Amino acid sequence: MKTEVRIDKWLWAMRIFKTRTVATDSCKKGRVAVTTPGGEVIAKPSRMIHVGDTILVRKPPVTYSFRVLGLTENRLGAKLVPEYMENVTPKEQYDLLDVIRISGFIDRRKGLGRPTKREGRELARFTDDIYTGPSSESWQNEDGWDFDFDEQDFDD
Repeated sequence: MKTEVRIDKWLWAMRIFKTRTVATDSCKKGRVAVTTPGGEVIAKPSRMIHVGDTILVRKPPVTYSFRVLGLTENRLGAKLVPEYMENVTPKEQYDLLDVIRISGFIDRRKGLGRPTKREGRELARFTDDIYTGPSSESWQNEDGWDFDFDEQDFDD
């Protein structure tokens, strides 16, 4: 059995990330930290981990915590993962995830995700107005155009 393994390989093997590239990128972006007896350190992809280390993985808005029970570089089946790691994420982190899931549709920021039915209608109405002009004809007179100034406004 190995005594140390690269953190990016271990994260991929434990199915925390779907691909090793994503695991490596997360390490490079500073989203992965290792808590050892010496303290907490932001992990580079090549950082070696040992049994007993605690891995902190930040996937906003939640920070997951995993205790290393065993080491492997090969991807495992989902049933074997509990033999190699223990999920020690605090319940408060999962509660935060539930709150965001519940309020996801209530306070969705503008520009994120698919438009609502109302936003779709407003967008269709807006684009129709650009190409055909406003549906209300109140801004036109018998000549076709109505402005706020008269011809005498141009006389000096």
